[in-house]
Order: sequence, then C-alpha cells, then structure tokens
Amino acid sequence: MTKPYVRLDKNNAAVLLVDHQTGLLSLVRDIDPDRFKNNVLALADLAKYFNLPTILTTSFEQGPNGPLVPELKQTFPEAPFIARPGQINAWDNDDFVNAVKATGKKQLIIAGVVTEVCVAFPTLSALAEGFDVFVVTDASGTFNELTRDSAWDRMSAAGAQLITWFGVACELHRDWRNDIDGLGQLFSNHIPDYRNLINSYVTLTAGK
Repeated sequence: MTKPYVRLDKNNAAVLLVDHQTGLLSLVRDIDPDRFKNNVLALADLAKYFNLPTILTTSFEQGPNGPLVPELKQTFPEAPFIARPGQINAWDNDDFVNAVKATGKKQLIIAGVVTEVCVAFPTLSALAEGFDVFVVTDASGTFNELTRDSAWDRMSAAGAQLITWFGVACELHRDWRNDIDGLGQLFSNHIPDYRNLINSYVTLTAGK
C-alpha cells in the first residue's frame, strides 16, 4: 500500500544536522567534497530562511571525528548543540531527543555523516516514535554508492522520505509569490546555474 503524500510544512518542521564534523567529512566519497559542503550549507541557509528550529549534534569530538563544521555554528549560534560523549545513534542521547521533542514539530528534516549510521539510526528511531522523517540525500554523505544506496533503501522501506535540499526548499515555499527575491538569492548563492537565471530575471524586470 502506497503511503499518502505527506507534504513538508514550514510550521511543523525541524532540522536535525547530525555529525557534520571536520574529521567525518573526509570520509565522504559518494559526492564531490566541495559540492557536498555547499549542499550542507544550503540546507542550513534554508533552515534559517524559513525560521525552522534547528538542532546541531556531534559525536565524540575529542576523537578522530573532529569538531562541528564551523560554518554551522556560525549560522546557528543560538541553536541547541548536543555534543554526544559517545552514543553512535543520536537518538540514544536523552539531551538530543529532548531537544527534538521540545520543538513541538512532527516533521524532521535530517542530514548527516555518515549516511548509513549517523543519518539512518536516528531516522529509524524517530520513525518508530511516530515522526515523519525527510532525509536530505545530497546533504548526507558516506564512503561510496553501495553503502549510500543500502542506507537509502533501509530508511525508505521504513517510511522515510528521500529528498534533496532544493526539493525541501521548494516544498516548504509552496508558491513563488510568497517571496521571489529572498528564495531566489538563496538558490543563487548555492547553484551557479540558478544565479544566471536570477540575474536574467533581475535584468528583465529592472525597468518594470
């Protein structure tokens, strides 16, 4: 039986950024490193643009995983930040789960490193507790395509929705008439081809 379309709602969504740490980023090989970091920062920017509650977490920072990518802390200086002492599954950390539940949101937009562990484990745990989970595939990374696809299959079979950061932004926005310039600028900052499109639009509409 096909699950009905569950549409992202900016009034009912929170963003979970899991283990985007400097050491772990070096493991990502299923997507170009520069593109991957751009996608992570694009997801962060859209979370801020839509004013979505955002939770940051890291695992075992004192070890080889390393600290949180500094740009994320800069983007969300006031966001809950849970430095897990050792739990591999973020959902095993009470502070993290309490922070998620404190948002009052039932839709969780999640991305992290690595996909089959840091993303999949809390995704499966949240699904088991009745949350709708949207996995941002291009802001999550892992060792290779095989491990990525295995993780996607596992999460999808459990009920998670797989989506890109651009898809997240458009589904949250719903209608271009809500704001052309703001979202257009966000897209331009992270998609070179979109910058050309917006520049053309601005030029054509400048005299109107």
